[in-house]
Amino acid sequence: MPIPPHARGYEGFEGRVGRTTADSTPSWTYPPTAPAGAPNIVVILIDDMGYSDTGPYGSEIETPHLDRLAATGVRFTNYHTTPLCSPSRASLLTGINAHRAGYGYVSNADPGFPGLRLELADDVSTLPEILRDNGYATYAVGKWHLVRDANMGPGRTKDSWPTQRGFDRYYGSLEGLNSFYHPNQLTSDNGAVEVDEYPEGYYLTDDLTDRAVGYIKDLRAHSSKPFFLYFAHVAMHGPLQVKPSDRAKYHGRYAEGWDRLRESRFAAQLAAGLFPEGTEQAPRNTEPGYDVEPWDSLTADQQRRFAAYMEVYAGMVDSVDQSIGRVLDVIEELGELDNTIVVFTSDNGGTAEGGPEGTRSYFAEFAGVSDPDWVGDVPHDEQLIGTARLGVHYPRGWGQTSNTPFRFYKGQTFAGGVRVPFILSWPAGLPASGEIRDQYAYVTDLAPTLLDLAGLSKPAERRGLPAKEFDGVSAAPVIARGEPSRHVEQYSEITGHRGYYRDGWKLLALQDPGADIDSPHWQLFDVRTDPTELHDVSAIHPGKVAELAAAWDDAAWANTVFPLVTRADLARRRPEEARLSDPVTILAGTPTLERYRSSKLIAYRDFTIDVLVDDVGEGVLVAHGDPQGGYILYIENGRIVFGFNSFGRYTEAFGPVPIDAHTITVDATVAPRLRWNFRISVDGAPVARLDDQVQLVAMAPWTGISVGVDARGPVSWDLRERRGPFRYSGSLRSVTYRPGPVQVEAATVDRIESDAEVFAD
Repeated sequence: MPIPPHARGYEGFEGRVGRTTADSTPSWTYPPTAPAGAPNIVVILIDDMGYSDTGPYGSEIETPHLDRLAATGVRFTNYHTTPLCSPSRASLLTGINAHRAGYGYVSNADPGFPGLRLELADDVSTLPEILRDNGYATYAVGKWHLVRDANMGPGRTKDSWPTQRGFDRYYGSLEGLNSFYHPNQLTSDNGAVEVDEYPEGYYLTDDLTDRAVGYIKDLRAHSSKPFFLYFAHVAMHGPLQVKPSDRAKYHGRYAEGWDRLRESRFAAQLAAGLFPEGTEQAPRNTEPGYDVEPWDSLTADQQRRFAAYMEVYAGMVDSVDQSIGRVLDVIEELGELDNTIVVFTSDNGGTAEGGPEGTRSYFAEFAGVSDPDWVGDVPHDEQLIGTARLGVHYPRGWGQTSNTPFRFYKGQTFAGGVRVPFILSWPAGLPASGEIRDQYAYVTDLAPTLLDLAGLSKPAERRGLPAKEFDGVSAAPVIARGEPSRHVEQYSEITGHRGYYRDGWKLLALQDPGADIDSPHWQLFDVRTDPTELHDVSAIHPGKVAELAAAWDDAAWANTVFPLVTRADLARRRPEEARLSDPVTILAGTPTLERYRSSKLIAYRDFTIDVLVDDVGEGVLVAHGDPQGGYILYIENGRIVFGFNSFGRYTEAFGPVPIDAHTITVDATVAPRLRWNFRISVDGAPVARLDDQVQLVAMAPWTGISVGVDARGPVSWDLRERRGPFRYSGSLRSVTYRPGPVQVEAATVDRIESDAEVFAD
């Protein structure tokens, strides 16, 4: 019998429906299926790794697995990306120019303009979404950093979280950086991983690799469908920390310094054919704020310490290569390596964020904004460099070494910030033996290239909206046959730094602090003959400057770049974030609060913490932070102890606590020179004080607030060694934070926050 017109729920059913199954025919729907023989795809993205840090690009660091990929694939010498992290990741995963995708800066800002929405829009399709629509399993591990920091906690929108943007599974850090021994918060799929204490021997790169390998093994135990693995390493972003065994391999190897290392790396690059004969290496950067001192001008103490930083960095690069080897090994064990496209690249060039001398206290530098006597490099024991105890970063001399043979760093549009390694290997589909491609390619090209190589299509819509078209173009003809690049022009911009590439010409401008952001001082380079951008020919070719400057302006409007924003503008946040500073009561057993939410309860202000207990025991009442900075309140041996960790310098105050105590209070008062004074009282009676402590600002405390335990990274190293996370043994009812008004002047806050955003990428 026919289905009556008022029946519902049968729309689209392709079988036959009667009154019983005897006179009906079943039909099933199936998910998309990948084409027969579709390759697996693995994209390995490194953070803040410059052009020369791996064997295929001239490094002395041992990278045998990358050497193997380069030997079975192609190396690009002229691949470009954006100058910062979130913009590069957005472009890589969408094929869309960064501002047009909404990421004109990193996801630790929110100034309120279209090119800086810092969340993926509904009409932006991502590579994992496209691949999943084509029948792929999709996995992401590592750093995400495409979520505004205000949206990292429970109850906030997750529209830009990995599993909402096409990944079946995700494990890693939503943040722009993290500790390698004590991550402040890891996320599995859509929730925080609850952990009090990381196991002995824990190291983040190993943890991420374990998860990546596990995803692949789990898939193959259930299905033969092809997979996409996006492995976005947290390395090499600071703070730099390394396993002792990996650092030991490089002990003493950097005593000769960065000048000689840059020479040897450049010589290796020339010998490998990465640059044409006659290419000049850039000299040390000399511009104020970017400058590098001659190694031989440093004191013996400086040389010793600076070399130690580079040993740590080299060991971390080695660790990343080991991780790559583990992933390749499991794919090879499954018999699928030949039919797996593997891409290796970096999000931007090496960084100058360690300053001229590096730092042993990564988060401390911002605290000196209103105190000329503050030492950003807290002079910790040099033996602790690279260990779990410290967060360090190298001096910018090593950053320019990382970017050999180029000038400048991450954050600038010159080659040092945007020209990075790119290796692609696919033995079954693109038999190669180490070929070099010197054609121009850009980060937006990756998504269309991978789809082209795999023979896959991009849906025209996303969520019922016309999907934004790719800005990138497929580089498959370049890779396969060495054809000329079809990506012939490209704009770039970050906080006023500008660039425009067209057919071998490159127009560049550095934004000087304090200068008019819309009055660029253009420099012009013919990068066909001057790939290291040393010879400004703008005076010789004023017509070309005018032509490319007009093209930059047109591209800026076409890609949502305007309005141009300064770093000071980026300190602006949406008004509703003020609610994050409302008083809050945290009950015992509440999971560790997310970092950003926690910071809003204390940053730049007076605040009070009231701890309510039903009976006095021993253990931690509240802790906020980790070895890089924080504070802790605990009871031990009949005393109430308040400990304050000022960027690794730990101080305690203590007093008696009666057995019948019920309310323990910490009052923090802002003092001059960005300091706090603390008063601790029990049931209203003062018992201890701790004055003149440097405020924890910007990214510190890095680990959020935990109640009844010192979770994850320890605020007090000594206490952790003695008592572990030290869970409270008594009956703890709640901890209430009552933030007072901000007491630090707005100009100081804006400067600290805008400076910190650069580090947070």
